[in-house]
Amino acid sequence: MSYYHSHWRDLDAWKKEGLIFSTPSNEAAKLYDGALTQIVQYYTDESLGGLDNTIQNIIKADPNFVMGYVLKNGMKLMSTYSDVDTNPELKQGIDHMMSIVAKGNITEREKRHALAFKEWSEGNTAKACLIWEDILTDHPTDMFALKMCYGTYIYIGMYPQLRDSVARVFPAWKPELPFYSYLHGMYAFGLEETGFYHDAEKHAIKGLELNPHDCWATHTRAHIFETTGRQDEGIDFMCKTEKDWTVGKSLAGHNYWHLSLYHIEKGDYETALSLFDSEVGRRVGTNTMFEMLNASSLLYRLQMEGVNVGDRWTTLMNYWQPHIEDQIWIFQDVHMMMCTLGAKRQDLTLKLLESLRNYVRDGTGTNCEVTREVGVPLCEAFELADKGHFDQAVELLKPIRYNIVKLGGSNAQRDVFNIFLINTAIMSPRQDHQRFARRLLSERKALKENSPLTERLVAKAMANHLD
Repeated sequence: MSYYHSHWRDLDAWKKEGLIFSTPSNEAAKLYDGALTQIVQYYTDESLGGLDNTIQNIIKADPNFVMGYVLKNGMKLMSTYSDVDTNPELKQGIDHMMSIVAKGNITEREKRHALAFKEWSEGNTAKACLIWEDILTDHPTDMFALKMCYGTYIYIGMYPQLRDSVARVFPAWKPELPFYSYLHGMYAFGLEETGFYHDAEKHAIKGLELNPHDCWATHTRAHIFETTGRQDEGIDFMCKTEKDWTVGKSLAGHNYWHLSLYHIEKGDYETALSLFDSEVGRRVGTNTMFEMLNASSLLYRLQMEGVNVGDRWTTLMNYWQPHIEDQIWIFQDVHMMMCTLGAKRQDLTLKLLESLRNYVRDGTGTNCEVTREVGVPLCEAFELADKGHFDQAVELLKPIRYNIVKLGGSNAQRDVFNIFLINTAIMSPRQDHQRFARRLLSERKALKENSPLTERLVAKAMANHLD
């Protein structure tokens, strides 16, 4: 049985679903479906030559089809690998897309898609989401609008909005529509991130019943096992279903990252390092920032556990270095800071800090605002702690700890900052900081009772004469 949608929709099929395209080309419409399918399912369709090749063929089939350019520019922007300031070709692509919009021979829905990425390219990511939400109000089965809105909410840490974006459109979807099953996994993740673990697990399981290859639903279950302290269940589930979720190649590295977290939680550092070498680390260099984030976070967590990670930081730094002055997404910059410190590259640490400070002085947009409010002090705290100035780092972290959600990423991804704060407070020479660490540990235990990692932090705090 094939769980992948592969009967590409032509213009009439799209029209029957209420989604009209301006192109006269059935080939372009079908290839658009092929591209969208690869995006939704996180896989590479070899018969189409992969996503990039599919998008290029959409444009070849109809050079005036605006959605071909929306896909081309949008995927580059959403990769967070470059932006219009670092990539002149991307800027030209945005300008060309908007020149097609200016001609006026497109639908209102297509126009809104183009305008959303125009706003995204100018740093107005929250405004782009409002445009996609407007599309979904009129066209609730527009999966591309939903995926782009959904992904951007993750980038900017707006999880109630992410959850509700799926809830609003769910009733308009019929089970026979392509991608219907994926709504369960998408909704489940929003529920999990906002604390509705029981309902989240129910929807994730339903999504996997409909499609065992839904690697996002697998990803959501991985989150639930981690958040609820069920490490052994998580390991068992991920290992037993590995052949299913690794088909989604662009998410497989992150799912292996989740598997590694269970082992770190249990204190099995050897297995976590082995997974880094065999799966997480080896995917770095695929021109995706996602893989570099996974690798940096995993190494830093291991390092905080006292594990010697060898020269892995130096190897990883080779991939981060060209992006030191990009400042595309602050969540990336903070992980880049982990790497400059881990690799002992003080020159790059100082260069990154200077670039961030210049960026918040001169820049605008959603990412710039979050960088100014949260990102710069967080990066400064990492540097101070690395130098042994734990007390100063704690003082920087305390006022921003509840705003770190604005960096984006998931609760599991941002937990590295919670662990960092606890470790830093434990190591501070100030007794009030040591007492603060104890309070944070009580808070952590209340949220997740079964956490060997928390117990190790408690022991570390006691060893540091916390009273």
